[in-house]
Amino acid sequence: MALRIVLFGQAAFAEKVLRGLLARGDDVVAVYCPPDAGGKPDPLKTAALAAGIPCQQPPSYKSEAVRAEIAALAPELIVLAYVTLIVPEAVIAIPSKGAICFHPSLLPRRRGGSAINWTLIEGDPKAGITVFWTDAGIDTGPILLQREIEIDPDDSAGSLYYRRIFPAGVDLVLESVALIDAGRAPRLPQDEALASYEPLCRDQHAGIDWTKPAPRVHDLIRGCDPQPGAHTSAGGKRLRFYESRRAAGEGIPGTILALAPDGVTIATGGGAVRVGKARIDGAPEKLPAAEVAAALGLGVGSRLG
Repeated sequence: MALRIVLFGQAAFAEKVLRGLLARGDDVVAVYCPPDAGGKPDPLKTAALAAGIPCQQPPSYKSEAVRAEIAALAPELIVLAYVTLIVPEAVIAIPSKGAICFHPSLLPRRRGGSAINWTLIEGDPKAGITVFWTDAGIDTGPILLQREIEIDPDDSAGSLYYRRIFPAGVDLVLESVALIDAGRAPRLPQDEALASYEPLCRDQHAGIDWTKPAPRVHDLIRGCDPQPGAHTSAGGKRLRFYESRRAAGEGIPGTILALAPDGVTIATGGGAVRVGKARIDGAPEKLPAAEVAAALGLGVGSRLG
């Protein structure tokens, strides 16, 4: 069997979902992704056009024109795979078998657009992935499938996503579509008593408080890696740190304890962390942290923050 599907998404995740749907034999009648932002076209767009599938890129999905366009396609299912633009309820209501969405957390925990960041920042013992039936709320619909994801002690938001959540998430979406196709897809209501919602992780959440214990500082740095980059002040500049590791050492919080090719060790309010890469705001790329520290005139005994 196969389903008539409209796919919303972007980037490599949605591209892999598209390829999986086509391999299943589904009839993907259109894909929707954000407008081109310069440079290379979105991977989803490239894959869709190569397969002869129409790709629509409206600046918003909220218009009546978009609703009418999708209604005319008569999809059985809408699949949302890595979607950053809001898909309104009027569109979600169109397909005969409903609409499903992928989310990188164990819902109802960590609703919102920065679930992976907050999973690490808050020190959760496990991450997770969920496919849920969309409704009018933000990540609030009934759960279809869910899986726990292990977190390594030094995982960053980037490594956790690309190494574990990405491949497992694509598989979970395709498994969910297969269950819908077979008429066996569950709808498990979310327990609102367990729900949490965090805002998008931005600079105002990424400032490093060196007086906090090493595990909390480590979790903040890795939870903000690669974006937005946990930051501190140094040499009159804003300095962002990446590739955090826990390290041995004690000292006044924010004091540089050691500089080495593998990183800069910094004291916290209990223990220390070692950061492997750093970037000064305005600089084009990350560099070895010791190299950046030297460029700012920082050495052992210098204070950050």
